Amino acid sequence: MTEVHAKTRTAKPFGRAFYLANGMEIFERLAWYGFFSLSSLYLTSPRSQGGLGFSDQERGFLQGMIPFLLYLLPVLTGALADRYGYRRMFLLSFCLMAPGYFLLGQVQSFWPFFSVFLLVAVGAACFKPVVVGTVGRSSDDSNRGLAFGVFYTMVNIGGFLGPLVAGYLRAISWDLVFLMSSFWILLNFIPALLWYREPQPVSTQNAGAATADQRSLRQVLLDMQSVLGNGRLALLVLPLLLLLMFSPRLPLSPALMLAIALSWLVLNLLWSAWQRFRATTADTLPVSCQPQPWYRQPIRLGHRPFVVYLLILTGFFTAYMQLFITLPLYLRDFVDTADLVRSLSTIAPGTLDYLAAVNVPQLATALPLMAQQYLADPSQLPDIARQLAHYKIQLPLADLATGLQQLSQASRDAMQLAQQWAQVYRQINPEYIVNLGFLSIVLCQIAISQLIQRWPALPVLVGGTVLLSLGLLLCGLSVQVSIAGAMLGGGMLVIAGVLLFSVGEMVASPKSQEYVAAIAPPRQTAMYMGYYFVAMALGNLFAGLLSGWSYSYFGQTLRQPLLMWALYALIAGLTAIALLWFHYWLGRGPMHESMAASVTAADPT
Repeated sequence: MTEVHAKTRTAKPFGRAFYLANGMEIFERLAWYGFFSLSSLYLTSPRSQGGLGFSDQERGFLQGMIPFLLYLLPVLTGALADRYGYRRMFLLSFCLMAPGYFLLGQVQSFWPFFSVFLLVAVGAACFKPVVVGTVGRSSDDSNRGLAFGVFYTMVNIGGFLGPLVAGYLRAISWDLVFLMSSFWILLNFIPALLWYREPQPVSTQNAGAATADQRSLRQVLLDMQSVLGNGRLALLVLPLLLLLMFSPRLPLSPALMLAIALSWLVLNLLWSAWQRFRATTADTLPVSCQPQPWYRQPIRLGHRPFVVYLLILTGFFTAYMQLFITLPLYLRDFVDTADLVRSLSTIAPGTLDYLAAVNVPQLATALPLMAQQYLADPSQLPDIARQLAHYKIQLPLADLATGLQQLSQASRDAMQLAQQWAQVYRQINPEYIVNLGFLSIVLCQIAISQLIQRWPALPVLVGGTVLLSLGLLLCGLSVQVSIAGAMLGGGMLVIAGVLLFSVGEMVASPKSQEYVAAIAPPRQTAMYMGYYFVAMALGNLFAGLLSGWSYSYFGQTLRQPLLMWALYALIAGLTAIALLWFHYWLGRGPMHESMAASVTAADPT
């Protein structure tokens, strides 16, 4: 008995499909993060600098809506992959993403950009559950923690290298950023066509079971409903989500939208209560024994504990995404990274032309227009300073006023002034600071995964979420340091916040995916990973809309960005509390028994 127990604990080696999938994940992440890490800057930069000039609300709509669809569609595409094969879904995803990334750089107005971005999202939605499903099928209880640690490291290698390459290319031309993203996807055709073979679920390999899921598409959709909920639940939720998604584009007041949402919620709950009442009072067979039209059924959740888990994770991803969609703008507009520039000029001065590059000719062209604006209305000086932030220049308002006066009086040449400001007041590219989080994960993720792989998943999630919350708060404090002019500059403090955030991410994110893979039936791994992406979908939707509103209100209107970061940290903190409640309170009741039954069914050994 001891010998058998020891044998089951021996970690099994990973197969070829595992390594190929991780390689393709690197290239896909190079493409995605090469664009998405710069998307906030690209969407809001003036057209004169190659950007699109969208508002914060438009940016938030795009960064909420499109990733929402990207992460929601795997609920369907994961099930289709289980049915029709992983390799086919890989190839389909590349056929959609390669032209999509190229076309992103060719469209300029809002809705054409939305349409092309949606094409990229559909391709990525075909890719995501298949690569994660390959990792899940290639591992078992003896090595699943390590498998997802390796996978998450590959994600972050792509996430680290993508912005480095794209940040260099955008200094030349934004078009090159999109061409490079398309090129990374084209490279993935090579392993997918030549070497990738669909992995067999570990638990069925010895039995010689077929790897293809032979369920019909109708049965796949029915299985999805059994996990998430019935049609009445969908009828309740989908209109509310549509109202939320399009709220930035609708000419409705927040009070009116709230009234509409509450009315719809109350109407559905009353209808559901009425149907339950009819079922208990009718002199017929119980409702569960009779086929009922979907609209006459009460609202019903599917796998309740799993759905609750996904809803809690939504808060995690809402806070998590702010590092990628809000922090770049915050760094550009508020944080003075002169302390980092000074440190690099002492340690490695040659890196400044890469990490803090300023397009001097472009700046020199813009300065005369700024001088005219200041001469016409000196009260516009703060607005001019915000314009200079797009050129990666931050300087005291007094120095700005002096320089513009000299330029308007022709006592200074625009090129000379641009060269001086680029030398003295330049800032580190925001994407490179955000990128330090990816670098830390690349260096430390596998070691941390090995350390925590035998720890219970949910308590680890709580600890990681708390660290993430503290990291967000530290990022917000960096602007106070920049304003106060303390010895520890804003750049150093925001780096500390990014690194602390990354430690929390390294602890929490792999465990959240490992937990889903552990409870998934062996022939439905990709489909259950698709359900995991529901939490990411909702988190991205709320994150994008929240970022657009909070940055516009707290950052641009109130000029109090610390309140914005405190809000994000609060969301992460409340998520940690909800995870504790889920683990220690629900874990002792009937819902825990339901979850345990699911785990037992998924692992008959």
